[in-house]
Amino acid sequence: MSLADILFTQGFGTRYDCRQIVLAGAVSVAGETVTDPDRVFEPDHLVVTWRGEDWPVCEKAIIAMNKPAGYECSLKPSAHPSVMGLLPGPLRTRGVQPVGRLDWDTTGLLIFTDDGALLHRLTHPKKHVAKVYEARLAHALTDDEAEKTVAKLLGGVVLDDSPKPVAAKDARMLAPDLLELTICEGKYHQVKRMVAACGNRVASLHRREVGACRLPEDLKEGEWRWLDGPQAILGGGRG
Repeated sequence: MSLADILFTQGFGTRYDCRQIVLAGAVSVAGETVTDPDRVFEPDHLVVTWRGEDWPVCEKAIIAMNKPAGYECSLKPSAHPSVMGLLPGPLRTRGVQPVGRLDWDTTGLLIFTDDGALLHRLTHPKKHVAKVYEARLAHALTDDEAEKTVAKLLGGVVLDDSPKPVAAKDARMLAPDLLELTICEGKYHQVKRMVAACGNRVASLHRREVGACRLPEDLKEGEWRWLDGPQAILGGGRG
């Protein structure tokens, strides 16, 4: 496939744009600047460098971001800027979308992809993909209160939009005011409402894990990183 066509499939612009990018000497392969847009490359396992950044050529893009507070996970934000603005143009052009939503004030791991099957797999409530959150509580708990809160969360609490109790897959106190909560659903404001049902309030919320993917400790807020296929989240492609 020609280099210009490869760039087109990866979201670098129109076919004309991609030819101009190559002609301008803005793309290199294996350290060599390529100025012939018709030069042929094998797309599999190809990595191109654009503006000093390596871009692995892939049929479907899957990335992880450390979402900062103050951004909405919406393509059409209302009160705050969209997380899409934190991504470079090619990823937006090729149509990656955030997998699920984190509230504007919630931080942590956010997955993006243009893989429709993976998006469905990660968001469908019957697929039971675990998500781990760290919730800083407004009111620190005594040992007795913590024990009762954890038991209540594991046993199930009733939210205001359904009479059926919602239970955490796992819950534990990391500190008197820090709760680790694992859930498999994705209900609106679920963690905040579960904590509220226990008589407390979430002061801040951070998502640490989605499935088998844990937020890299060296990934700063607002930064993103390529993931190596669905198995990075599904743990070997389960389900």
